[in-house]
This record gives sequence, structure tokens and C-alpha cells, in this order.
Amino acid sequence: MLTLAFAVLLLLGVLISELASRTVLSTAVLFLLGGFVLGQGVLGVVPITPGTPVVGVLAQLALFSVLYTDGMKVGISDLRRAWRLPGRALLLGLPLTFLITALLAHYIVELPWLQCFLLGAVLAPTDPVFAAAIVGRKEVPGRLRHLLNVESGLNDGLALPIVLVLLALGGGMDVGIGVLAEEIALGLLIGVLVPLVVIWLERLPFLKATKGLQPLVAVSIGLLVLAICLVTGANLFLAAFSAGITVATAGPGFREEFEQFGELVSELLKLAAILVFGALITPTFLFGEIAWTGWVFAVLAIVVARPLALLISFLGTRLPAKEQLAAMWFGPKGFASVVYGLLVLESGVERSDELFHVVALVIVLSILAHSSTDVIVARQFDSRPPPTPRWFAGG
Repeated sequence: MLTLAFAVLLLLGVLISELASRTVLSTAVLFLLGGFVLGQGVLGVVPITPGTPVVGVLAQLALFSVLYTDGMKVGISDLRRAWRLPGRALLLGLPLTFLITALLAHYIVELPWLQCFLLGAVLAPTDPVFAAAIVGRKEVPGRLRHLLNVESGLNDGLALPIVLVLLALGGGMDVGIGVLAEEIALGLLIGVLVPLVVIWLERLPFLKATKGLQPLVAVSIGLLVLAICLVTGANLFLAAFSAGITVATAGPGFREEFEQFGELVSELLKLAAILVFGALITPTFLFGEIAWTGWVFAVLAIVVARPLALLISFLGTRLPAKEQLAAMWFGPKGFASVVYGLLVLESGVERSDELFHVVALVIVLSILAHSSTDVIVARQFDSRPPPTPRWFAGG
């Protein structure tokens, strides 16, 4: 039934995509609400629980694909070309968002400090797929689109080590800090070496890929990195992220060939994961198992934490106020936070169930809020005059 539900929602999402690009409709919201309605809390068509094997497997594959694709968006040359604003957002805004979220969790939800920092790390990453009208429209200034793209492309990978370390400190992982550090280091090493070797091999005259098969070079690199990590026990998420950056840096041509195919695959896996995530959310989950303090925290995590962090980060810049406000608002909590929240839930760390409930609520509210306002905000940057009505023009 899960496959049938996904196929129907995917077809519906594709058919309304043109309308959604001009209105507050959103494919992500469609899959989230579809999962919610079809899940065990409402219709029971897709009876999925956090312990269902497909949840963990799908989450891992989707996050690997997303991190690999995100890494390809931020080659070293891209960062050198326009680093000032994304650098402020990542090196100052991301830690501030993390700290402000942790403070809100401690003083509103009254969680212990370790759990507060874990919550901050899980909710710090952003996802541009829920602000597609901002990063995908030509009328939006290129500087703002570049800022949001680079920031969202990097902050998933930057937040992951913090999540893993905090889980290890909280006893939520079977390995100690030393073993975890080895897994992370090995993952980064595999993520750099494998693409470099494959790109070098492909450039040999007798191993050249044909034009039609060049997109599969990047695909094969990703699959090889995944397989080696599974065999060696290396951290496959950081390996995926570093592999994407390496391909973008050492083989920009492969990135361009892979771009459309990779985005489609990543999008399919994301939507499937959002469907599963929506099926985990039930009316009892939202309104019976989350205290009012959790709702207050969720709202403040969206409207205070990131806006305040970026307001401080942009001090002294000449970024126009309209672009600043758009960047401050569009920090949607997306797919990375979904998977990191599932990692917390499965880890069994103290109060993990409560943490997952709060994370899920923030993500649901964020998807609804940001996906329904991206078109409205994007229109504020459109300097073209509105079209003349046909009846007025005599048509």
C-alpha cells in the first residue's frame, strides 16, 4: 500500500506542480498531509511505526542521496566566488541558531542541557525544497538565491557531526567518542579519495565515458562510496557529503551532467521520506502527547531562533532589508531534520521520545508555514508590471 500511495501522490504532485509554482500549494505539503491522512492515526491505509524497517532504510538512502547532491552544489570554486554572505550565515548564523534553539528548549520545555543542544543541532539545518519559489525564480536576486542554496547545501553536513557526538555523549549510540571519530574520519577519507580516483580513471584515453553515459559516472561514484562505507563501517553520510563536494571541485563537468538526474532521484527519495514521516504523525501525537510548552517552543523555534541569528550575522553588511528579511524567514526545517530526528528516536537516548515529538512538530509547522509563503515573498522581488487583463485590453 505504501508504494501505491506514493505513486498516486507523486502523479497528483506532478499534475499540480505548474499550479503550485504560482500559488501557495506545495508538493511537500501534499506528501506530508497525504502521509498524515493515510497513516494509522486517520485512515490506517499506511500503518507505519518508527520501528518499521522501511523507515530506517528509506531515511538512510534518502539522506545519503540528499547529502551527495547537496555537496555537488558547493564546489570549492563556488565558495570562492561568493563566500561572504553564505560564510556569515554558516559560520555565525548556524551556531547562533543552534544556541538560541537550545536556550528556548531549556527555558520553555525544561529539557536537560544535553537534550537541548541535541534539539538545537537537529533543528539547525535548513532545506531549500520547502522554499523552492525563492531559490528557483529568476526575479529573486541572484545574491539571495546563492546565499540560501550554499547555506542549505552545507548546513546539513555541518550539523551532522554535532548530532552524532551529542548522541554518543548521551549514551544513545553503541560506540564511544573515539570509535565515532574514526568512523567520521574514515567516511571523509572515502568521500574524497573515491571520487578523485574515479575521475582520474575516466580521464584516461582508453576509459573515456560516452556522452550519453557520463551522468552515470557521478552515480557510480555515489554507489561506490555507499558500498565501501557499508563494508568498512565508515560514516556514510559524511562520506556522501564530502564526495559530492569533491566531484563538484575536481570534475565540474560530471556535476553538470548529473545535475538534473541527481536532483530528480534526490527529490523522489525526499518525497517518499516525507510521506513516511507524515504517516508517523497522528492526531494523538500532535494534540495529546505534546504539552502546550512544546507548541510554544515550536513556534518560537521558527519565528525567533533563525531570524534573530541571521539578524546578528548580517550586521555590518549592505544586504538590502527586503533580502535580509527573506533570508531570515526562509530557514525551513526539512529533510535533514526529519532524519536526524529519527536517529534520535532510534538511539534510545534519555527522553528521546519527547525530543522526537518536539522535532516533528517544528518540522510540520515549518513545512506548512514556509511552503505556503515562498511564492508570496518571491513576488515581492518581481519588478515586472502585472499583466493587463484581457477584458481591459479589448481581448
